[in-house]
Amino acid sequence: MAVDTNELFDLPDAEIDALPFGLIAVSADGTIEQYNAYESKLARLPKERVIGRNFFRDVAPCTAVRDFQGRFERFVAEGGDGAESFDFVFAFPFGRQRVNITFLRSAKNQGVKILVNRYDDEGEDES
Repeated sequence: MAVDTNELFDLPDAEIDALPFGLIAVSADGTIEQYNAYESKLARLPKERVIGRNFFRDVAPCTAVRDFQGRFERFVAEGGDGAESFDFVFAFPFGRQRVNITFLRSAKNQGVKILVNRYDDEGEDES
């Protein structure tokens, strides 16, 4: 499924859930506003448990580091349209998972979309 990243800000929830990668929409302070089915499966956390909670403090404390939260805070402060990608390793209780993270922001919408693309064992992007 090819998706224009600009369209991610306008997709209905059913289409967000059908995406072949994780999507977490967060406010500027890190409060989770949207959490798709792929990310729920990857992280083994039901949507009901994460919506309204702080991503960095309550849901994914392994991201409360300069290489993730620090980037996020700088990204939010820049404003306007933008994207930034980097690799990261989630330290889940059930094991480590190497992913590619993309932050997206739109001048016309508040908040940031965090896209999570999981790498397979050979280091290739699965999506």
